[in-house]
Amino acid sequence: MTATTTAHAVLPDGPRTPRAIQALTFAFSRSHTMRRLQRRYGSAFTIQTLNLGRMVMLADPAEVRELFQTSPELADTPDQNLGSVLGPGSFFAITGDEHRRQRKLLTPPFHGRRLRAYESIIESETARETKSWPQGRPFPVMPSTMRITLNVVLRAVFGAAGTELDELRELLPKAVKLGSILAVLPVVRRDLGGYGPGARFDRYRRRYDEIVGRLIDRAAADPRLDEREDVLALLVQARYDDGSPMSRGQIADQLLTLLTAGHETTATTLAWAFEQLSRHPAALGRLAAGGDDLLDATIMEVQRVRPVVEITARQVRADALRIGRWTLPRRTVATACITLLHENETLFPDPARFDPERFMGARADKYGWIPFGGGVRRCIGAAFASLEMRVVLRTILRDFVIEPTTDRNERPHSRGIAVAPARGGRIVVRRR
Repeated sequence: MTATTTAHAVLPDGPRTPRAIQALTFAFSRSHTMRRLQRRYGSAFTIQTLNLGRMVMLADPAEVRELFQTSPELADTPDQNLGSVLGPGSFFAITGDEHRRQRKLLTPPFHGRRLRAYESIIESETARETKSWPQGRPFPVMPSTMRITLNVVLRAVFGAAGTELDELRELLPKAVKLGSILAVLPVVRRDLGGYGPGARFDRYRRRYDEIVGRLIDRAAADPRLDEREDVLALLVQARYDDGSPMSRGQIADQLLTLLTAGHETTATTLAWAFEQLSRHPAALGRLAAGGDDLLDATIMEVQRVRPVVEITARQVRADALRIGRWTLPRRTVATACITLLHENETLFPDPARFDPERFMGARADKYGWIPFGGGVRRCIGAAFASLEMRVVLRTILRDFVIEPTTDRNERPHSRGIAVAPARGGRIVVRRR
């Protein structure tokens, strides 16, 4: 990939239908639209979208590699993204040196010893939630996985307990659900004199800031702060290279970002995991008798066949940017099509087949298997999410037998940012 001063754009072909029709079609059926356009135009095409404008969509792993390896000075996170609702200190909003500085501060909590310290929290929250599961009759598993991942984030990331835990548990699901819709459809955030979705989200955010402010005050006054493992405590103690601390606003924005990026996406992947396993009894049987390697491979295969985030994007900051066959002018949004890459027959033979063992003893192509994105914008909590999914699955398989079903796969349903099973991942279990 190279920056170029040429004004001559070379964009992939794409539909000629009116812009509004293209945008609405893509907004309401992203994966179907991507597959249809790939069949017609090949591994790259250009479309118009509601919030990102003109978008060049890439499904060639070599071109995706170039996109991910592009310097942030040439192409970085789009102007319109989750940062517009998560706050100016969010990973989704900051760029350049500030992004690098904050990423350096937030990396330690999600690796090594710090990461392993969260395992007992994940297991205890899973056991607590599943204690009341019905046996012998179908129920949607996703409400449970949402509660598990929310409680894990509130304890492991926010360090919340008591009143603050209860308040955030009540507030945040509503705020995150509304925020993900506002990020995709920013037009509905317009100020309507204190009414409407945008005003409601602003009220949620003010309440959130009040609660997090109390947690920060409590952490700052804790004489044993250095013994705590939660991310909030680590951020209160963190210092940039010049010795300055993160501001309260930065901490609040980043905590909300970590929750938004790690709560619903992880819960949704877990719901898909149970939905898929119940329909593939051979894979389920091998998993129940297997070890962590097969468990990890199963999670990777679920993320491949049912990616909960379908695209990841960069916006061109240079006058023009050459990627592979294309020259993209300033402000063009270039997108890696996660769904299409995960269905690439060259990378994944017989891609429609659910086969966890394709990942056994093999490294995933980091430009073809990208559920966490890639490059400098790869999800900072990827290792945490993988640990959480592993522990939740392992704990449930230890305590329950999941009964196979001949039901058809559940239809994917868009929840704004994430794509979830339409019926919530219905399963039948019996306690061991």
